[in-house]
Amino acid sequence: MHPDWQPAPHELKFSAMRASGPGGQNVNKVSSAVHLRFDIPASSLPEALKARLLTLQDQRISSEGVLLIKAQTHRSQDRNRSDALARLMTLVRSVARPPKTRHATQPTWSSRQQRMAGKARRSSIKAGRSRIRED
Repeated sequence: MHPDWQPAPHELKFSAMRASGPGGQNVNKVSSAVHLRFDIPASSLPEALKARLLTLQDQRISSEGVLLIKAQTHRSQDRNRSDALARLMTLVRSVARPPKTRHATQPTWSSRQQRMAGKARRSSIKAGRSRIRED
């Protein structure tokens, strides 16, 4: 992904609504909260980024692949709109770098020794719980 990637304006769908929570009269009469809808499969993102975004376990992404971000922290709709866009960009940047491939390795000698010592210790504890046999 290019570091300056910006979604095309037609890919973003903003809708205004009244914010929830405290705030007095301003909350009751001004639609300052913003919902941002971003359709991941239909976007201009590279296919690899789309796939990584869709595999995220994020409750904001619907089963159809639509990302829904609600911004209501600011009193003005314009600031909430820019906050929602910033959160979208943060999410896209978080998946921009491909995950490192995991290479299988062998346990070290000392870790194997520690494991065997722990097993022997546990075995002796359990052996001490058994009944004493008279021969």
